[in-house]
Amino acid sequence: MTRATTDLWRNIAVLAMAQALGAASPPIIVSLGGLVGQSLSSDPALVTLPVSLFNLGLALGTLPAAFIMRRLGRRSGYLIGTMFGLSAGLIAASGIAAASFVLFCLGTFTAGFYAAYVQSYRFAAADTVSGAMKARAISWVMVGGLVAAVIGPQLVIWTRDALPATPFAGSFLSQAALALLAMPVLMLLRVPKPDTLSISTAGSGRPLGEILRNPRFVLAVIAGVVSYGLMTFVMTAAPMAMVGHGHSVDHAALGIQWHVLAMFAPSFVTGHLITKFGKERVTAVGLLLIAFSAVIALTGLDLFHFWTSLVLLGIGWNFGFIGATTMVADCHTPAERSKVQGTNDFLVFGVVAAASFFSGSLLHASGWATINWLIFPVVAFILVPLVWRAARGGGPKEENPQTRIS
Repeated sequence: MTRATTDLWRNIAVLAMAQALGAASPPIIVSLGGLVGQSLSSDPALVTLPVSLFNLGLALGTLPAAFIMRRLGRRSGYLIGTMFGLSAGLIAASGIAAASFVLFCLGTFTAGFYAAYVQSYRFAAADTVSGAMKARAISWVMVGGLVAAVIGPQLVIWTRDALPATPFAGSFLSQAALALLAMPVLMLLRVPKPDTLSISTAGSGRPLGEILRNPRFVLAVIAGVVSYGLMTFVMTAAPMAMVGHGHSVDHAALGIQWHVLAMFAPSFVTGHLITKFGKERVTAVGLLLIAFSAVIALTGLDLFHFWTSLVLLGIGWNFGFIGATTMVADCHTPAERSKVQGTNDFLVFGVVAAASFFSGSLLHASGWATINWLIFPVVAFILVPLVWRAARGGGPKEENPQTRIS
């Protein structure tokens, strides 16, 4: 095994471990954000605002994170990200202790900035490989989410009453501890700084406007937006819907745990499936699974219906989002990666934030069924061009931007 290969698998292992720790924070926020909001806010329409602000922080943090990582390198940027994660947990716990809805929301908003760095771990893995290995590298890093799927919800169950005077504050202190634990892990990352990469001859690549007009990139971004947006739209409302229909907080947390497990468990095979069948086909299957999850949700309100729907939603997200990420990774040169990846994540998570805001108010106004009915037209909107492109074998032969010198 060569030194380069050893470094590659070392980085993938480090990123997977960091993913396990970093991706454990969102399940804590999703499981408890609406419930804490319900206890701190006098307006029922604002109970999911903490979760929505987390997604807004994620969207707003993507472009600054991309800029910082381009200037300072991946490792330094990721360590800065963990500082946001540590601060977020402490602020949120302080908000609960002070019975301050505003302070709690500030904590979840700050957690979004940490998540902006965590979300780019998948690109960090793809940047160091080429060809079919991109999908596999992305998948293996996402496997770290399996551990997160256990850590996050279990921490909710174990720590939500750790401080009897302030229920749920212990869970957000544990969120801060996870970010602290990620620091020594990320110190082991060995990704070259941008100025050591062989991109000097490529300048800054194509103008962003030209890239945004590329149909391949547009399709990839929309596929990511729909996959992640619909998943967040449903997941944000699910814990409140479960509790509202007579199920316990622990059942809601376990439902989110099964959902997050389903989000990341397929990662063991998703890269192989993309290599074998193509990224467009796998993405299309993911969207169909998201639609099928809505079918299950509309058939009943028992735990079976909630949990089965959330599991299918998670698997659909995995296929759809990893497929879309691989599509994006094929649309830029090394010189273009920061602006393309940052723009993609800004667009994806901007829509995710909007979906999260809309989800809470719609659940309050119209109910759980309406949320699931809205999935079908959105899936149909992107599925048609995606299937058309997949049927053409990925579309016409196009210039590979990875080999282009601008």
